[in-house]
Amino acid sequence: MVITRRADVLEACAALPATTDERPFGPETAVAKVVGKVFALTPLDSEVESVTLKVAPAHGEALVRDHSYIRPGYHMNKRHWVTVTLGPDSDGELVFDLIVNSYDLVVANLPRAQRP
Repeated sequence: MVITRRADVLEACAALPATTDERPFGPETAVAKVVGKVFALTPLDSEVESVTLKVAPAHGEALVRDHSYIRPGYHMNKRHWVTVTLGPDSDGELVFDLIVNSYDLVVANLPRAQRP
């Protein structure tokens, strides 16, 4: 799957097992959770389309260094989260891989009995 728009992010997150789309911060931010744990945040009211995702710290540093459309996570722990700006300059396949990776990181930290 190639992610180039906010709608693509929401679709990709919804397709992952045991995922819910919640709005704990109000209607302007979609929060994708797996078994109650956040793995993606997408602002719905911003002109600039983006998604904030969980990453391994070393991976996050490399992504921020190597890609101009990836920056440390907005309003999140800068070591463990990155914000990806969507659009023609972003690599849609990489964005999809980052969504799946974020989901996998969260699932790996769940108790074995709760993992989907």
